[in-house]
Amino acid sequence: MARHHLKQAKPVQPADRRALEDRVRAILDDIATGGDDAVRRYAREFDRWTAPDFRVTPDQIRRVERALPETFKEDFAWCHARVTDFAKAQRDSIGEFETEVEPGIVLGQKLIPVARAGCYIPGGKYPLISAAIMSVATAKVAGVGHVIGAAPPRDAEGIYPQTLYALHASGADEIYCIGGVQALASMAYGRVGMTPRDIITGPGNAFVAEAKRQLFGTVGIDLLAGPTEIMVIADDTADPALVATDLLGQAEHGPDSPAWLVTTSRVFGEKVLAEIALQLETLPTAAVAGKAWEVFGEVIVVDSHEEAAAVSDEYAPEHLEVQTARDDWYLQRLTNYGSLFLGEQSTVAYGDKGVGTNHTLPTGRAGRYTGGLWVGKFIKTVTWQRLTDEASRRIAPIMGRICHEEGMLAHEKTADVRFARYAPKNA
Repeated sequence: MARHHLKQAKPVQPADRRALEDRVRAILDDIATGGDDAVRRYAREFDRWTAPDFRVTPDQIRRVERALPETFKEDFAWCHARVTDFAKAQRDSIGEFETEVEPGIVLGQKLIPVARAGCYIPGGKYPLISAAIMSVATAKVAGVGHVIGAAPPRDAEGIYPQTLYALHASGADEIYCIGGVQALASMAYGRVGMTPRDIITGPGNAFVAEAKRQLFGTVGIDLLAGPTEIMVIADDTADPALVATDLLGQAEHGPDSPAWLVTTSRVFGEKVLAEIALQLETLPTAAVAGKAWEVFGEVIVVDSHEEAAAVSDEYAPEHLEVQTARDDWYLQRLTNYGSLFLGEQSTVAYGDKGVGTNHTLPTGRAGRYTGGLWVGKFIKTVTWQRLTDEASRRIAPIMGRICHEEGMLAHEKTADVRFARYAPKNA
C-alpha cells in the first residue's frame, strides 16, 4: 500500500517545554505555600482581576439571567438536554454486580461517584460556553456531590455572561471568577474560598494543560488536551467544498491546530486544496485558520480504504469525520480516535456544541489508549469480596504458596492462619 502527500505539514521548532514546566511549577509551588495571597497576585498579573472576591454571587447570576436573550437560553437548554441524555445513557450502560465465582467466593463491583469536582472553562480567544455542559452537567449526571465551576474574567465585570449562565444552568454548586494555572491550583489546594477537589477537568492553553499534568496525583484529571485536531477521510463521492469547510472550521481554533485530509482520490484532494484557498479569501477567521492550515495542514492520498483507515489509526485524531461511500465499514474498522462523525450530515461543530457526545477529547495521538471525558470519569469503579469459612480455608494453601514464591512471608502467614482458623470443628 502507498500514500502520497499533496500537502504536508511544515517543520516546526519544538516549544521550550522546560521553560513552561519550570514556570508552571513555580506558580503551583507559590500557591501551595503562599495561599490566597499568591492566588490574588497571579490573578492581578494574568487576569487583571483586582476585586476582593472570586466567588460569583447569586445576585450576579440573576442579573446575567435577566439580561441574556431567551433565544440563547432556549438553545442552551436544548444542548444541555442532549448532552445529559447521552451521559445518562452512558451511566446506565455500566452497573454494579456481584458474582459467586465458585462456591463460597462472592466478588462484586460498586460504582461510587467522586465527591468533589472542579470544572475549568477557558475564556481566551473563544469563550467555550458548551464546555460547562460537557464538564459540570456530566459530573452532575454521574452523581458528584459538589461541583465547582471556574472561568477567567472577560473584563472588569467578570466572567463572560453566557459562560456564567452556562455554569449555573449546568448545575455548578459554586462558581469562581478565576483563570489559568491559579484556577486549577486553587481547586486542587483549596484556595480563595474553595474546598480542595478530588478531580479537576477542562480544556485550556499550554499553561493549563501543564498545570493539570503537574497536579495529577494531588488530584485526578480528565485528560491532557493539546491543540485541537481534525481529520477527514473522504473519497470521490464527497463534496470537496464541504470537506474544505469542515477542515477550516476546526483550524480556526488556533494557529497550531492540525487539519488533515486522507482521501482515496488525488483529483478530490486537489479540489479540496483549491476550495480551501478560495474559502480563505472570505473566511472571517482566515488569519487564524489560514495560518493553521499553512503550517499544520495535510492532504494525504492513499490507494485504498484499508490504507485510509490505517493512516487514520496511526494519527489517532481527536475529531474524525468520514465522508465516503463506505461509512459503516469505517465505523467497524477504525480504532484510534476521540470522537467519530459519520456522513456529511454530521460535523465536528455539532459534537463541540451540544449534539450529545462530549467534546473533551484526547489529542496528540492519545486516542491510541484513551477516549474522552464521559460520565464514567467521575465515577470510581471499585471492587469487593466476601468468602465463607470453608472457601477461605480451601484457597488459603494456594494463596500461601504464591506468597511464598514471591518471598512475601508475612503475606503467606495471613493465609496460613486462616487455613488453621477455619478448620472443621470435628476435625
